[in-house]
Amino acid sequence: MRDLASQLAQVKTVAIAGHVRPDGDCVGSCLATYNYIKTWFPQIQADIYLEPIPNIFRFLKNADKIQNACDNDQAYDLCIVQDCGDTGRLGEAVKYFETAKKTICVDHHVSNDNFADENYIFPQASSTSELVFELIGEEKITKEIAECIYVGMVHDTGVFQYSSTSAKTMNAAGVLMEKGIDFSRIVDDTFYTKTFGQNKILGRALLNSRLLLDGAAIATSISRQEMARFDVLPKHLDGIVNQLRVTKGVEAAIFLYENEDGTWKVSMRSNGKVNVAEIAMKYQGGGHVMAAGATMEGAPEEIFGRLCVEIERQLHD
Repeated sequence: MRDLASQLAQVKTVAIAGHVRPDGDCVGSCLATYNYIKTWFPQIQADIYLEPIPNIFRFLKNADKIQNACDNDQAYDLCIVQDCGDTGRLGEAVKYFETAKKTICVDHHVSNDNFADENYIFPQASSTSELVFELIGEEKITKEIAECIYVGMVHDTGVFQYSSTSAKTMNAAGVLMEKGIDFSRIVDDTFYTKTFGQNKILGRALLNSRLLLDGAAIATSISRQEMARFDVLPKHLDGIVNQLRVTKGVEAAIFLYENEDGTWKVSMRSNGKVNVAEIAMKYQGGGHVMAAGATMEGAPEEIFGRLCVEIERQLHD
């Protein structure tokens, strides 16, 4: 697949979807694609399906057009799924993927197995938003589309500090800045700014954290009871695992939070020596070499133990 425009020829209806619990890259890439179609292909009926997005992203153009419920049973000409490594991560929107005449997947997860009809998968890319930048083309990127892409790139690169950030990433960011976006405000308002509740739950997570494997790993967890006490939701826990990762001497960070069904959402980060995607895939998860996740059963201490066995094995291989 060379570009998105060629894929839209003869198409009358399009559904756009991303992974469950959408993060900045998911929201940014999906809204960028939606706004591209609405701007340059107004004759196409385009619908975007995502679970509720964090409020910090609601300033993006047409964020109010996102449909959270998948009540519509329409079969689309084309379904574009983005930032999603497999159909199991699409949630209820998977039905649009399964009934569409044609499917496209744009993604950068190393665990993606090219499950769509057309696939634009580059695990070395900083973000799915960077890939959308390539598929749209610089000349078709408006200021509003640029804001969406920039949000996605900022959030999946940790403001351009993760190892996935490349010269191509920075060149793309420069192009987006030249479109007139308020890039410093986007970074402050969507990445760094936290509510009082978020700061308190971060403090709780750090106080509860412990060093494992003689300091090579750090881990902590937040229960549903603690989330209720501090009046926060899972979407407010972004950033905790990254704060753990920057602890001096640590090679891998593990953060768990409890799901409604008693399972635990696992987020892992690496500083280079540990391939956390490989570990996540052993538990039906996925992600990237330096950032991955899964859902696991058991008590937090048991989960930490199982993951540390894998981390230690990699560190001593």
